[in-house]
Amino acid sequence: MLSPHERLPPRGLVLLAFLSLFWGLNWPIMKTVLSEIPPLYFRSACLLFGGFGLLLIARLSGLNLGVPRRQWRRLVALSVFNVLGWNVFAVYGVLLLPSGRAALLGYTMPLWGTILSVWILGERITPARLLALLLGIAGIVALMGASVEGMLRAPLGVACMLLAAWSWALGIVLMKRLPVTIPTTVLTGWMLLISGVPISLAALLLETSRLTVPSFWPLFGLVYNVVIAFMFCYWAWNRIVLMVPVAVSSLSALTTPLIGVLGGIVFLGEPFGWNEIVAALLILAAVATVSIKRSG
Repeated sequence: MLSPHERLPPRGLVLLAFLSLFWGLNWPIMKTVLSEIPPLYFRSACLLFGGFGLLLIARLSGLNLGVPRRQWRRLVALSVFNVLGWNVFAVYGVLLLPSGRAALLGYTMPLWGTILSVWILGERITPARLLALLLGIAGIVALMGASVEGMLRAPLGVACMLLAAWSWALGIVLMKRLPVTIPTTVLTGWMLLISGVPISLAALLLETSRLTVPSFWPLFGLVYNVVIAFMFCYWAWNRIVLMVPVAVSSLSALTTPLIGVLGGIVFLGEPFGWNEIVAALLILAAVATVSIKRSG
């Protein structure tokens, strides 16, 4: 069943603004964290602490943490594609590519999400959605610019980010196809916890010898990820996904890689030029096309 909203309501636009800022800034922050913390340990800490934190908030708010028995398989499937697949592939993609450019490849997600939503959900490609998709992909291509040659020198990084984007897109579609009838805070908390278990086991087996005590900024980045990028942003994203059709939610997320590229420019000294300006205009136009309700 599709959402009754074709465009983001005002509360959705507010959530999108915060989500884009906080997730966008997290791309250069992740690069700093990964300089001292092994990737699987990093992600397992984010998922486990983030999941426990959300379930604690839900419990203190009086929500029931239970999941209907017949919906556990759905919950696991949503966790695997929305969280586990995205986080494992994305964290290795960031290791192998500049943070801003990794974000760009990850946010080819709207293309895959739109295709999968037509195939699996029967969503319509309206003229507005098609225009927004074309504008958004053009913006991503403009942001890539001269980086394409550099990306091709790191094919494994490119493959990781494309797999991350595909996994995320399928996860969004499955949230519509296989709804789990529990509050968003509880849903998000369980998704993070379920995904954190296999990543934690892999970290124990593969990365324990590489563990060291991190310095201040990587540790700060880890705390930022747990509290902001996972607890708040995953909750906000799930709220947005449940508000509107897949094509609208996925295209709305295109503001995040724009912030990610700008963050890489400011904090990591990554390049800036006309490509970024043109891309910003294209991406903002794409998001406005599907997210802002027209009057009249």
